[in-house]
Amino acid sequence: MGFMAGKKALIVGVANDRSICWGIAQAMHRQGAEVLLTYQGERTKSRVEELAGQIDAPEPIELDLMDDQQLQSAMEHVRSLWGGVDIGIHGAAFAPKEELSGSYLDATTREGFRIAHEVSSYSFTAMAKAMHPLMQGRQGALLALSYLGAERAMANYNVMGLAKASLEASIRYLAYSLGTDGIRVNAISAGPIRTLAASGIGEFRKILDHYAEHAPLHRNVTQEEVGNAAAFLCSDLASGITGEITYVDAGFNTVGF
Repeated sequence: MGFMAGKKALIVGVANDRSICWGIAQAMHRQGAEVLLTYQGERTKSRVEELAGQIDAPEPIELDLMDDQQLQSAMEHVRSLWGGVDIGIHGAAFAPKEELSGSYLDATTREGFRIAHEVSSYSFTAMAKAMHPLMQGRQGALLALSYLGAERAMANYNVMGLAKASLEASIRYLAYSLGTDGIRVNAISAGPIRTLAASGIGEFRKILDHYAEHAPLHRNVTQEEVGNAAAFLCSDLASGITGEITYVDAGFNTVGF
């Protein structure tokens, strides 16, 4: 029996087996949690269904966090399935690909800025708002995924850096808002991992190489390592931790020039 036995986790953001959220789902399953995955559109449905089968999870549900009606329908499904939920994992992030290459000033548009912030930041608040009634009295936890580009300028990360900075601020405000209900809110700032989302960032291979060369552990991190950290932060073992951004990046964030 793992340290998450009896916990019920809704995980939003699994697109394929390289997704960071898939590493989180696997870690939570290993530690005894029940996991419900979501998919966005028919394009990813069959892949997510296959992954759900690998961890004995229920049939995945469709959820686009930009669709409030779909978000409410998903919560009704969770209520009928479990009655309530202990954990919410948010892995949604997007910006138009053409805005993730070259100069921030040249690449960023008003519409791209809006999209990046709505999908990558506001959607976490929307998810928290929808899940809140289902988390009452359960000492639950919400977790989002960030990146070092939220606080430092990174080549080609551009508008996503601003969106992640907004997300990190929302972690603190949500933690403050939900703390009276015993709900904790944290984020993991993970090192670069080859995911579908990362493939849209210009010269991503150079980012991986730079981290491996300069991080104290002299390597990149894995899905499993991020998943293990997420499982800990969402478990009762981390009952005193909220409003924090935890780095899982082989120590890269601690290194100076």
